Amino acid sequence: MVARHDQATDPVLLDGLLQARRGTAFFARKLNELMDAELDADSLLPGWTRRHVVAHVGYNARAIARLVEWAATGVETPMYPSVEARNHEIDFGATLSPIALRNLFDHSAVHLNVEWRDLPADNWHHKVKTVQGRTVPAEETVWMRTREVWVHAVDLDNGATFNDIPAPVLERLLTDITGAWHARGTDAGLLLTVDGTDLAFGDTAAPSPTVVSGSLPAIAQWATGRGTDGTTATHDAGPVTPVPAAPAWI
Repeated sequence: MVARHDQATDPVLLDGLLQARRGTAFFARKLNELMDAELDADSLLPGWTRRHVVAHVGYNARAIARLVEWAATGVETPMYPSVEARNHEIDFGATLSPIALRNLFDHSAVHLNVEWRDLPADNWHHKVKTVQGRTVPAEETVWMRTREVWVHAVDLDNGATFNDIPAPVLERLLTDITGAWHARGTDAGLLLTVDGTDLAFGDTAAPSPTVVSGSLPAIAQWATGRGTDGTTATHDAGPVTPVPAAPAWI
């Protein structure tokens, strides 16, 4: 049998696919460590159990696979009929039996991986539309999935932390988040700095910013709204206590 390989040839894209696949494997490991009964426990996301997180990640793979199919065929196949349909799907998925929920994650991840693998190199530039209405090249689907699997692995609340997420993923995540804040006008005067580095995200032009500092994982955890541990905040050289909550980004 002839081995099947990615048809993509761009080294940056191939590296992105590797990060997405590693994140999928990491999520799978944290999920497989959980006993069936433990799926009923709360996740780190308010109002969601671990079941909701698994259902969301599974259906997200199917939704992204539809975008890749769009890029492959030219036939418009939206991620979801509507945001309401997406939310209903997650709520329904959370009611599945443990084996069905695990199969949803496994099978949807394989399906997406095959769609990526078989997409011709030229088709990665074809335009598709996200559920938020953004028109993006198909290659953006790789990052869309990468951030989902890495961050939601932490949300399973099974020992994973932002320290487990690769630094390039954290940096791009912070770029995404602060870009969303800027687009909404919620980033005014807010600057994020990473201890011991020159990395800075947010309103770098603010004359007197509120500066939130910490390690790269701590800053990413704060910016995603998942806690202030490991961060400090200052304004006009004075401490801000407690550290302010991050603006919403999704």
